[in-house]
Amino acid sequence: MHFTKMQGLGNDYLYVFGEVPENIEELSIKLSNRYFGPGADGMIYICKSDVADFKMRIFNADGSEAMMCGNGIRCVGKYVYDKGYTDKEILKIDTQSGIKTLYLKFDEIFSGRKSVSGVTVDMGKGVVSDPGEVTIPDENGKEITLHYIPVSTGNPHAVIFTEDMNTVNLEKLGPQVEHHPNFPGGVNTEFVQILSETEIRMRVWERGSGITMACGTGTCASVMAAVYKGYCPYDTPVTAHLDGGDLIIEIKNDNTIYMTGPAVFVYEGETEIDLPRSK
Repeated sequence: MHFTKMQGLGNDYLYVFGEVPENIEELSIKLSNRYFGPGADGMIYICKSDVADFKMRIFNADGSEAMMCGNGIRCVGKYVYDKGYTDKEILKIDTQSGIKTLYLKFDEIFSGRKSVSGVTVDMGKGVVSDPGEVTIPDENGKEITLHYIPVSTGNPHAVIFTEDMNTVNLEKLGPQVEHHPNFPGGVNTEFVQILSETEIRMRVWERGSGITMACGTGTCASVMAAVYKGYCPYDTPVTAHLDGGDLIIEIKNDNTIYMTGPAVFVYEGETEIDLPRSK
């Protein structure tokens, strides 16, 4: 099997063009392992679509399927353009959370052809629900209550604001929030520090993958929650500083979200695996 490793702000996936095999759960777990496989946050398959230019399916490092990945979809745009599957500079991508529009950005020449360096994605409308709270033990075993804003940006998110990111033990708190009874299907957890009206710091625990360098839908959810709380304004680009770099998020008055960030090729690879029939 041929794959391409790509990353958006360190949120890395193994990309395959073709139909999804039946053993995808086993495959994603095996190949995502950073010690016994190529290593990644998961796998992304790019398939043909009857309703869009291409279809995208995302599988986490634990084999579960995700509805949407903001960093991943930017790399899909780079993949299909740079490899010559399309000449379109505006693309429609079919995902489990609906069709997303990609606006490709270029700044270099690759083998006589423009190469995609970044992508702006119309992520659709974000949905904010009533605030909630979870009570969990901290690293010392003492019970603490965390207040969160539930936001849907294609994936479910629990956004938690903090005054000092350095005090957040993400490795301890992230999995406890993900598996809390408030979230029967699990949840992505973002801790957010407001730096100014146009700047935030965010760290993420992704459902099914753990701590990652960045999360596109999580960053969108974080800025959406910040706008909801009045920390950041509508119709204004907000720079989000993630462990892997920066994303630019803009929330329109109708709650439509635009995300802009890089898409980077890492390497091509091949591996011998058992591939049963597609599903």
